[in-house]
Amino acid sequence: MFAALPARAELALEAPVACADADSSPALKGSLCVTTHVPLRHELPGDGSLKLFVRWFPAETVERRGEVWLLAGGPGESGASLYPVVATFRRAFPGYDLVIPDHRGVGRSERICPVQEAADSADGVALAGDEWGGCIGAMYADAARTQAFSVTEAAQDLALLMSRYRGSGPTYLYGVSYGTQLALRALQVAPMPLDGLILDGLVPLETTEQWDLSRRTALVDAVGRAVLGEQKVSVYQRVLAAAPTAPWKDDVPGGDLRRLLGSLLNFPALRARIPDIVDGLAVDDTSALLATVAELKTAMAGMGQGGNNQPSLPLVMLISASENNARPGLTRELVEQEAAGALFVSAIPGFLVGAPVPAYAKDAWFGKSPGVLPRTLVVHGTLDPNTAYAGAVEHAAVLGKAGEVSFSTVEGGVHLLSYFAPGCFVEAVGVFVAGGEVGDRCVER
Repeated sequence: MFAALPARAELALEAPVACADADSSPALKGSLCVTTHVPLRHELPGDGSLKLFVRWFPAETVERRGEVWLLAGGPGESGASLYPVVATFRRAFPGYDLVIPDHRGVGRSERICPVQEAADSADGVALAGDEWGGCIGAMYADAARTQAFSVTEAAQDLALLMSRYRGSGPTYLYGVSYGTQLALRALQVAPMPLDGLILDGLVPLETTEQWDLSRRTALVDAVGRAVLGEQKVSVYQRVLAAAPTAPWKDDVPGGDLRRLLGSLLNFPALRARIPDIVDGLAVDDTSALLATVAELKTAMAGMGQGGNNQPSLPLVMLISASENNARPGLTRELVEQEAAGALFVSAIPGFLVGAPVPAYAKDAWFGKSPGVLPRTLVVHGTLDPNTAYAGAVEHAAVLGKAGEVSFSTVEGGVHLLSYFAPGCFVEAVGVFVAGGEVGDRCVER
């Protein structure tokens, strides 16, 4: 399975073994795991280390062909968020081992706040009550360590892991959302030989001022209006005007209908109910609303977001504030002003206001692209509410200057197409791996 592993004098290389939880669910059956060590700072290898967790899903076919390294999104999501997609990846890459690392700061890898984010703490890996204060305090108390949880350090982790554990045969790298940013940074700071790169939900250029996180409400609103349709906009506006005193106002989780409906845009089946929810609320009928809220919780759990697989909010705040917010001076007043006329809103801009973390400075790699790319496939949905379709098209055009880039559009597709548009994803990847010409359009059936 593995190629010869390079020896290290300073630390014996940990070898993957059967995962302790391999029999806990059919999805994890046969998986192999390792917890290995990497430098806290790759330019200062003697200045401390971190533990990283990696899981392998060996190929199920008799003849193994190669391997695919899979990078989760976020920042902040663990590799467990991709476990529900393993069956689709097996279809897309038959005969390939699947390798899923947890980025530094997430999942079973070492956390920014190891005490407060421990699985056996008050609220598990999530932060509860006084844990927030303790975590933020710890981040500032050792700001140098905190600031090592950067995109560039994580990119160097990836290159090091792949050099240690890379097996024989063709090797592909897949990234979704933040995983696309991480993959592209890795190909800058520590170029690695790849047979192909698959970017699912490509993030916009890092220097963009139109599609950065601080403007997420504008994107969510545009996608929401497209889903709602012009004829329903006036109905929805009347529903929102009546919301403060409506008999159903307490049935809306969080109290903000615009934010709730914005969250439904990530799930095609739930997104399709938005017009019915609006029509129902217009006559104080909450049946469609309540049924959808109940199913939203199930949908989130189905994506591996429950229990101790929840995203690491300290890492989300750190990387977002340091690298993905084009307006560090963003104020609460401006966020509210920009959301005032929106029918659908995102909570993300509000989280960026005065983020209480010791942000790190952007490094020399920020805003740049790899000088050379392997064959690359970009798959992106036209109704992605997290990474703008127009931003992906713009970014792909820039990447095309460094190598061969194919762009496959999923009509009406959302984020994480490997999960929500498996048919289109498997078709595009299958053609790509076979060296064929990927179709530029697909509709999921």
